[in-house]
Order: sequence, then C-alpha cells, then structure tokens
Amino acid sequence: MEDVVIRPLEKVALRRPVLVEGLPGVGNVGKLAADYLREQLPAKPLATIFSKFFPPQVYVNEEGIVRLVSNDLTYWKSPKPDGRDLLVLGGDYQGISPEGQYEITDRVLDFCRGLGVTEVFTLAGFAQGKIVEAPRVLGAATSPARVEAMKKHGVVFSRNDPGGGLIGASGLFLGLGRLYGMEGVCLMGETSGYFVDPRSAEAILRILVRTLDLDLDFTAIEAKAAEIDRIAHKVQEAEGRGGEGAPSGPSAPREDLGYIG
Repeated sequence: MEDVVIRPLEKVALRRPVLVEGLPGVGNVGKLAADYLREQLPAKPLATIFSKFFPPQVYVNEEGIVRLVSNDLTYWKSPKPDGRDLLVLGGDYQGISPEGQYEITDRVLDFCRGLGVTEVFTLAGFAQGKIVEAPRVLGAATSPARVEAMKKHGVVFSRNDPGGGLIGASGLFLGLGRLYGMEGVCLMGETSGYFVDPRSAEAILRILVRTLDLDLDFTAIEAKAAEIDRIAHKVQEAEGRGGEGAPSGPSAPREDLGYIG
C-alpha cells in the first residue's frame, strides 16, 4: 500500500470549485460543520482517501462489517447560474504524525487542483478553556484582501500570541495550498474544549454560507447546540458548587488551551 491512496468514485466536471475542509479537532467543530454542510446540501461521494498515516484500525458497524478509517471528498454542484461548486473534505482522523499531515494534505491538494480548485476554506475550533456562550468566529487568511473581505462578514482577525499558529490540517491546507496557487481562509469557532460543540460549528457555518452565497437549513444543528448548551450549564452549576462534576483528569481544560484544529 502507498502512503496515501486516493480512490476516485466518480468523474466530474466542476465549475470554479471551492474546497471546504473540516476534519476532527478541538470540539470537533470543523468536522461537525463539514458533515452538516454536506448532509444539508446534499453532497455526493467523489473520492475516498486511505493512508498509512491514519491510526491502524478499522471501524465495525452494527452488522459486524469492517471498513478502514478514511477521509472522504464529496462534491456539490450549485444550481445558481453564477454559483460555484463545492468540494467538502471530512473524515475519521487527521494524520497522526507531522509527516503524515504534510503528505495527506499535499496529495489532497494536488487532486483538488486537478479539479480546478483555486480557493480553500478550512473549518476548525479555537479552545478557550472555558464555557463560551456566544462563540466568535476567528480567522486567518492567505492575503490582506482576504482578511478585509472576511472582516465584513464578522470574522475577527488577531494573532493569539507571539508564536501563534494554526496546528494541523486547518493550517496546512492554507500554507501548502499557496504553493499550488490557491488562496484561502481558516474559520475558527471559539469553543470551550470540554465538549463536541455544535454551537461553534453553527457560528462558522453561518459565516461560510454568507461568504459562498449558499442556502442552508440550520434547524437540526440549532437543536444539537441547544442540547449541548444544557450540558454546559450543568457543568457551570457543578463548578459553582466547588467543582463537583466538572471535567477533571487528562481531559480537563488547561491554562494553555489555545490549540486550533
């Protein structure tokens, strides 16, 4: 087996396609957003990505059938005369090593360049280490013009610290994308880091749909967000009683939580 295998499922011709990446990370914000986007459009399967850089495991479904862990590219064709088609990258894992992160990202970008992609949006979470009632959407972009354009949609641009950076796929798809002549933006929803966070995913999706002129029904993700909000409030109440029931141990929030992924 090669280090990275991209197995096409269909041949398509796309109109000025945009790549949207949302892989697992902090709060699973990017993954939730990407999965919801492709379900609601709906997007169709285009290619499956297998790699030695994913964890060495298979998933087993309820019928006892196994499958290799993977990433998946799906596509959606805009019905609008002047609309742009989308490619959505989601999946089970990011690469588990720095080498793997680079290799997988490079292979996917090369594949997408062959389909005409010149623009990339990456979706991620930004952990704050505390409950976030109304998450802001933070951003990073490949050019000053992109920064100014996204500020008009309410995206906040500021570097976290003197050594700040984007960790993992959300950063590499922009950095390596520039080597392929692609421009891009990373949208990061603020999140506590305690829970899977659909509220944060909803926040970045609302920015994305305005930017790309998409029509999306937010009913289902709003319901999921409301359920997580109830859990978060219980955690806050527990903390107010002296910490009983609050997150602890290896998964507890740390003072240095500024990780983006």
